[in-house]
Amino acid sequence: MKKKYRVTDPDPWSETRPSQAIRMDLDSKPYRPKRRRKGCLTLILIAALAAVYLFLPSRHTIVILGIDRAFENTSIGRSDTNILLSVKPLPGTVSVLSIPRDLWVTIPGYGENRINTAHFYGEEERAGHGPELSVTTMEQNFGIQIDHYLRIQLEQFPQVVDAMGGVELKLDTNMAGYSAGTHHLNGAQSLAFVRDRAGTDDFFRMAQGQVFLTSFIRTLLKPTIWLNAPDILLAMVQTIDTDVPLWQMPRLAVAALRAFFFEKIDFVIIQREFVVPWVTSAGAQVLLPDWAKIQPLLQEEFGN
Repeated sequence: MKKKYRVTDPDPWSETRPSQAIRMDLDSKPYRPKRRRKGCLTLILIAALAAVYLFLPSRHTIVILGIDRAFENTSIGRSDTNILLSVKPLPGTVSVLSIPRDLWVTIPGYGENRINTAHFYGEEERAGHGPELSVTTMEQNFGIQIDHYLRIQLEQFPQVVDAMGGVELKLDTNMAGYSAGTHHLNGAQSLAFVRDRAGTDDFFRMAQGQVFLTSFIRTLLKPTIWLNAPDILLAMVQTIDTDVPLWQMPRLAVAALRAFFFEKIDFVIIQREFVVPWVTSAGAQVLLPDWAKIQPLLQEEFGN
């Protein structure tokens, strides 16, 4: 006689049957791990692309040209400020080298002259050619590769400072008529500071320029200044031109900010010990480069 099981009796075959939960896991296995693996690969790919964008290539060199007193409605003028800027995104370091404007070099196609005349000759020959000839001149004389230029019309630079609401200038020692301490400079005062040569020479002037650059960046990074961002950007567009591609600017800015915050900016000047004062046959006072002293400095800061 067969035994009848009641509804409440335990299932005698329950131990040999897979539970519903197990069957659900078995059914879902082919899909869930694939979705998870695809998501991880996407994140890894994004991280790799971000790393390549932010940290490669290992060096980027830009020449900064400050054009003073250009002819009206043109950019024809001498580059009274000549700065080589080397940015290394991977280690997050920056080198800033100030070059004397009276340095006597060979200008391709024009013979020997002061380095600041390269821009004048190039721009006089063809509009927009000034920065190119300046870059070529520095590459051939210094033996380094320069990737881009950034040109500043100094006469219009006060507009940028005034749009910022001024610059907080911090001095460790007396400089350009200002005592040690903190001073608030407007646009006109800022331009006078970087131009000042009263009682000094071009070597002091280059040092003043580097001090001002540091104070300018520090002021620009204050959150209160960011409220003036539209006016600052408009003033910069009217004052600065460059051939640095737009897509390169964020990565260079990130590298420069890392160097600034972690104090990895190396400010260097071609010192008076690296040149020899000389008077040309036309009576011009210039500086002959002592390449035996200058080249090691260039290789250290800008070499591969």
